[in-house]
Amino acid sequence: MELKSAAFRDGGGIPVRHTCDGGDSSPALEWSAVPAGARSLVVIMEDPDAPAGTWVHWVLYDLPGDAQGLNAGLPKTETLSGGGAQGACWGVNDFSRIGYHGPCPPPGRPHRYVFTLYALDAALALPPRRTKKEVLRAMKGHVLAQAALTGMYGR
Repeated sequence: MELKSAAFRDGGGIPVRHTCDGGDSSPALEWSAVPAGARSLVVIMEDPDAPAGTWVHWVLYDLPGDAQGLNAGLPKTETLSGGGAQGACWGVNDFSRIGYHGPCPPPGRPHRYVFTLYALDAALALPPRRTKKEVLRAMKGHVLAQAALTGMYGR
């Protein structure tokens, strides 16, 4: 699988509009070469450079297996409608909030923000507000493929 964004290239800078210093809106994501047997998709975004350890910025699960991407600026609601994400559920990030919350590192060197896409052979059918840990536990034994995209941001 391949995961890309029109907003930034792999290893490149994440635009301010997708950070806490801008509009804090989710970037558009697109993917290709999802395995034929994929029944659902998961997107997790995290900062492995956070001072307290890896910080989870976004948990999105039960996207349809045939979805080809996500529009920019998704609403911060428990469920999504339209845009190929019908019925998808949000998980809770380390801000204890629903939806995307972009890069917001302390001053200093830029941090890496890793978006990981997982293709699963089953729908998770979890209720909204599950954590990364709960989603990963439910995914165990169901991952067909994964892809990652890394963006950088510093203040």
